[in-house]
Amino acid sequence: MPPTRGLTASQTILITGGTSGIGLATAERLAVAGAHLVLISHNPLHGNAAQNYLQRRTPHADITIHRADLSSLDEIKRLAEVLNRTLAKIDVLINNAGAIFTRRELTADGLERTFALNHMSYFVLTNLLRERLLQSAPSRIINVASEMHRLAKLDFSDLQNSIHFTSWKAYSRSKLCNVLFAAELARRLRGTGVTANSFHPGLVASRFGDDRGFSGLGFRILKILFGISPRSAAAALANLATSPDLGKRTGEYFWGHFSVWPSRTARDASLARRLWDESVMLSGLKSTF
Repeated sequence: MPPTRGLTASQTILITGGTSGIGLATAERLAVAGAHLVLISHNPLHGNAAQNYLQRRTPHADITIHRADLSSLDEIKRLAEVLNRTLAKIDVLINNAGAIFTRRELTADGLERTFALNHMSYFVLTNLLRERLLQSAPSRIINVASEMHRLAKLDFSDLQNSIHFTSWKAYSRSKLCNVLFAAELARRLRGTGVTANSFHPGLVASRFGDDRGFSGLGFRILKILFGISPRSAAAALANLATSPDLGKRTGEYFWGHFSVWPSRTARDASLARRLWDESVMLSGLKSTF
């Protein structure tokens, strides 16, 4: 595996959902250069397996793994407190954790689970790490989104998908939130040295969506027939995270290595600002970027 251009051993890179799929493949690629990797995992077994795998592949890698359920606001706040206390800097934050769920379920915070994990975890964790990211500038924030955002609209009277819930509708909406959040972050962070972009990895042949049983059979077949490997997706994500050529690019939507236009809805600045305000209210945050 060739070294990642622009990455230095002094960099600290934080990846949520970093112990499987493209998160793990990206971590492996970044570990080659010896960066300090901080990976967040919900499942302790996945965390242990990922750490063992990475240390076998790159014996001298500097890897720290934290366990947290990122669908829980209390868990995110606990994690952020630990990270702010233990990390001197964060050069890159990759918001990658996400899932699709077959049934509508509410978290302990009363949030629909897809929305809570796929959007609110990005929003809350990023804002709670704001001082460290600002102090670390030039630094980067990357939201892993999806082309599925093009199928979504936002209904602020029903952000929690209580009416006519389907798993793909909830997932698509959460991915639209990822793109809107990155765009509003970029607007608020201009001139600070912190950039914010969103990223679509492509159709990746990972375990994502495999726990949906028979209802996910068609998606699994699509991945087998047309999916790219996690390592291929990771190459583009690692490049966005570390390439000197992309260090000042902000407010963009990348499909793999290329910047493309997101949907018209995702380019609506007033919608992005309203989503920000709604997310502040739902999270109870007192201070944001």
